[in-house]
Amino acid sequence: MTYRLLVVDDEPDLELLIRQKFRRQIGAGDYVFVFARDGEEALARIAADPGIDLVLSDINMPGMDGLTLLTRLKEMPGHMRAVIISAYGDMKNIRTAMNRGAFDFITKPIDFDDLALTIARTLADLQTMRVAERQRASAERARTNLARYFSPNLAHHLAEHPDVLALGGERRDLSFLFTDLAGFTPLAEALDAAVIVKLMNDYIGGIAGAVFEHGGTVHTVVGDAVYALFGAPLAQTDHAERAVACALAIDAFAQAFARARSAEGIAVGVTRIGVNSGPAIVGNVGGERFFHYTAYGDAINTAARLESANKVLGTRICISGETVRRIADFAGRPIGTLVLKGKDVGIDTYEPLNSIGCSTRCATSYRRAFEKLAAGDPQAVSAFAAHVGRYQDDALAAFHLKRLLAGEAGTRIALAQAPA
Repeated sequence: MTYRLLVVDDEPDLELLIRQKFRRQIGAGDYVFVFARDGEEALARIAADPGIDLVLSDINMPGMDGLTLLTRLKEMPGHMRAVIISAYGDMKNIRTAMNRGAFDFITKPIDFDDLALTIARTLADLQTMRVAERQRASAERARTNLARYFSPNLAHHLAEHPDVLALGGERRDLSFLFTDLAGFTPLAEALDAAVIVKLMNDYIGGIAGAVFEHGGTVHTVVGDAVYALFGAPLAQTDHAERAVACALAIDAFAQAFARARSAEGIAVGVTRIGVNSGPAIVGNVGGERFFHYTAYGDAINTAARLESANKVLGTRICISGETVRRIADFAGRPIGTLVLKGKDVGIDTYEPLNSIGCSTRCATSYRRAFEKLAAGDPQAVSAFAAHVGRYQDDALAAFHLKRLLAGEAGTRIALAQAPA
């Protein structure tokens, strides 16, 4: 590595002495010396050559003196070092120089062996400082990149403990959340580019904020869709509860967002959310050159398909029984046993009550009708009809009533194909 040293002194023979005493370092390309006669010329040299690493300056010079130069050097960006070389080696000058930022003080006549050691020590300290600065900058960049996927606190933790994201994977019990915005494609085609970009930045920002607030990880954002996971990279025993609470927060945000955009003349569709829990392999599988923290497992696919099922069911949030079983005090109502395309085993599903604003009477009425449906009671039709008559905004109850009127029975619901 080549260091650039600026010598500031008005003695005419010093340049020749410096070049002679340090000819080995100059020849090896370790040092490049630049010379100036006073402080003003030194500042001009630095302006023309911002790569100066070390300033060796006398105190008493015509024009700007060395102590004034030190003050000016402190105002400059970077980590340039300065050493004073002067015949005025009294304590007052030494203390003044050190207080103004000098790294060291050498008295004249110059002991060139001592000067060589001082230069080496000063440059070593400078290099240590620069390495530390690069490490801090690298850590900050890492935190910035991690903050795109993890909550600020978690991003900071991962930046400080990168071993957590070491290559490899492990099998864990996790919860997964998928969102999708209905009608996004025609909306994007109808609006100007600047409008749609701002709208989606605000929308995705709100959803990501809800994920981070509940300790989740934003795995992927594709267009208007968000995929998040809970319980990794840091283990969370309550990952299922966090995922459901996050789904409710996203639902509340999305409804408020749609109302606000409607007031601006922009019709934003319903945000549909699916949540499922189960085992998955999770880890950084991107290789040394590409960071990709991801998860693999059927539980993930199920969460995505539960999100899609909302379109058929008329719900906004569809949560699997696997998730509900991991929550001690889940407040919700049964949707039914969904049989997804390509699956033989049905999945018990639920809708959280908070997402529909259902009153106690509404919830009780629905539960009674659903119990008749589950029992195969012919009175299920009249029970759901009466319920829908009283609670006309209950889309899930209307879905069941439509099934019953079409001749279907029971709570097993076959989804022949994943809805778009």
